[in-house]
Amino acid sequence: MARGGTPAIVALTGAGVQFGVHEFENDPAERGYGLAAANALGVGPDRVFKTLIATVDETTHAVAIVPVSGQLSLKELAVALGAKRAEMCDVQIAERLTGYVVGGISPFGQKRPLPTVIDETCILFDTIFVSGGRRGLDIEIAPDDLISVLSARTAPISV
Repeated sequence: MARGGTPAIVALTGAGVQFGVHEFENDPAERGYGLAAANALGVGPDRVFKTLIATVDETTHAVAIVPVSGQLSLKELAVALGAKRAEMCDVQIAERLTGYVVGGISPFGQKRPLPTVIDETCILFDTIFVSGGRRGLDIEIAPDDLISVLSARTAPISV
């Protein structure tokens, strides 16, 4: 794939960090996008991270990045952001905020930067996989580069 394929790839190229692009077959009827990606890529589900959008304290939004092998703890996300409460964002709002379709939301190249928290388990791996901006496209990147490019913080947000 050419390096200009999605806003995520454009953003990472502009940031000057090392990353890999992995395409795989995606069944449009599949709902477990992250687990399907792990299977297609031949890597453990602890290394493939999903990007979720949450509403924080009813007025703002944030990005949470967690392994597909677990679930987001909304309580821990709120704690990490110094908020009282967090809940999953409505699908249509998440798509409007990010410019991506659910199942292909990348943490990179979103319409506008949002506060971002990644589960602390990301540092256990040399590289992890996140969505590249569409279903069937993942980006492999070092956790330190992901954290740096997104100005993200790490916290125990996965259960």
